[in-house]
Amino acid sequence: MNISHIEHIGIAVNNLEESIKYYEEILGLKCYSIEEVKEQKVKTAFFMVGQTKLELLETTDKEGPIGKFIEKKGEGIHHLAFAVKGLENVLQEVANKGVQLIDKTPRKGAEGLDIAFLHPKSTKGVLTELCENKNI
Repeated sequence: MNISHIEHIGIAVNNLEESIKYYEEILGLKCYSIEEVKEQKVKTAFFMVGQTKLELLETTDKEGPIGKFIEKKGEGIHHLAFAVKGLENVLQEVANKGVQLIDKTPRKGAEGLDIAFLHPKSTKGVLTELCENKNI
């Protein structure tokens, strides 16, 4: 696997609007994009910090993955996302090494990225997202 960089850090929040205010007014960051990803039952907001993005995630459905996460663990870091090339091949590579896949094939995520998640039981407790931007 050839990871080029940390694509983003996903943070589950109860209220996107209130959380954006914190990141902008307290930390001095600027939200550059808000997007709903209906397939994942989530609304996202993005911030740049150097070369890395922060992705705030608010559920649009309590039964969605972020809704269930917040109910179980509360607000906080949800996942770590790495940028890769050849996502389908990378998934096969890690599966062959015994990593449990949540997504056996890539799906569409925020910002037009192809994404796939690796199960935290196989990644030392960290929900790991692999992302590929096919536009670059």
